[in-house]
Amino acid sequence: MAEMTRRKVKWGVIGSGGIARRRTIPEGIVPAVNSELTAVFDVSPSVNEEVARTYDARPAKSMNGLLESDIDAVYIATPANLHFDQAIAATRAGKHVLCEKPLGMTVSEAKKMMRAADSANVILGTGFMMRFQSQHRAALDMITQGRLGTPVYGRAQLSCWYPPSNAWRQDPAISGGGALIDMGGHCIDLLSMYFGAVAKVSCIVNNSVHDYRSEDSAVALLFYRSGAMGVVDTFFCIPDDASRNVLEIYGSRGSILAQGTIGQNEKGKMYAFLQEADTTYDAQQARAGATASSIAPTPVNTYRAEIGEFSSAILEGRRPSNSAQLGLDSQRVLSACYRSARSGRTVRIH
Repeated sequence: MAEMTRRKVKWGVIGSGGIARRRTIPEGIVPAVNSELTAVFDVSPSVNEEVARTYDARPAKSMNGLLESDIDAVYIATPANLHFDQAIAATRAGKHVLCEKPLGMTVSEAKKMMRAADSANVILGTGFMMRFQSQHRAALDMITQGRLGTPVYGRAQLSCWYPPSNAWRQDPAISGGGALIDMGGHCIDLLSMYFGAVAKVSCIVNNSVHDYRSEDSAVALLFYRSGAMGVVDTFFCIPDDASRNVLEIYGSRGSILAQGTIGQNEKGKMYAFLQEADTTYDAQQARAGATASSIAPTPVNTYRAEIGEFSSAILEGRRPSNSAQLGLDSQRVLSACYRSARSGRTVRIH
């Protein structure tokens, strides 16, 4: 892939309302030093005109009109069932693509999207912005350095109150599923960043409170090839203020415990409880209490970081850390989770 000589990537957005309007455009594309917003498209002309006017971009009248413009890259932020066709169209137009998760609706679609990008010699990436949260990165550094010893277990939680509203996430034909694929996808990706590839899963989904067609509740047990285990619990039926959005990582030498780092915010509270030397078995299990060490690196806006990394990869002609492979890996785990929920069995991932 040829390296670009310009210092900024010209971005177009497909689906300029929603998360693009709330977060990715104002916090990511506009302020990123190596990016500029050039054109936007949305199925709502009024929304698109307003976004274009607010951020001094061209309002495209159609997706093809946007793809025929002089943009370098496309950010896709539409409902999940549109990701495949839109990404294929963008790659065929010679545009690099950063697609919000999920990467298509199935493992097969994700693979076809990757092949299309390779054939067009463009970069395809997945929007897992929580990987860029500075405390999540600091935790990864500690694990990589061996400070937690052998990784043993992790838990990631992300929940919210999402009452029936005919929203597209509440229809699996459009979203691919409910709480699991929408919020649980981020949690699964985070734990995979720490523990590596998932070998097998066992999952339960339910409609505990809401009666829409997507699940409002999901708990997944993940077993990693490394031997570590993990749990993801995610709900559309727990009040926002009641969910602490916890992240817990345990190893043979300690733990990292956090609240509020998972989500759209720049920081939460994260502490490490580390044992620097081997100890003997304590029959009384007194648990006098380890000293907590705060993990508080300089906060980073995750949307700016994900756009900055993807733009840098385009300018430098390299693979981005927020690659399409992450999206494919996620789809494999999610597909196995839904198969497990339907069958009541543990499902292996090949």
